[in-house]
Amino acid sequence: MEASPIVTSKQREEVVHGVPTEVVCTAFSNSVLVVVTQYGKMGTIVYVDPNTVGDNVGRPSLTTKVLLGKDEPLVHVCAKNLVAFVSREAGNKPVLLAMALKDKTMEGIQALREVIRSCQVW
Repeated sequence: MEASPIVTSKQREEVVHGVPTEVVCTAFSNSVLVVVTQYGKMGTIVYVDPNTVGDNVGRPSLTTKVLLGKDEPLVHVCAKNLVAFVSREAGNKPVLLAMALKDKTMEGIQALREVIRSCQVW
């Protein structure tokens, strides 16, 4: 009988808007790790936490905290746009996001979101 893995992980490499991109998603019992890189390194690490107090429509709002790297407004916006759906679909689990992006345009973020979705482990 084969034992199930301790953690489940999927990896994908794709060219997004002309930029080689790697995505790795790993599911843990209490959170999800998402690594998105266009530089071959982890870059800025952001903790995305769904608050227990939701908005007016019953969805939890997301709080972002930069753990390592530049703490600037665009990092928080990118983080929420990249992984809000991951947290939601994983049963409102927190997401640890490591991102090193060349393309931070809205179109680039949308394309990256689809690559992340293709690595679904949650």
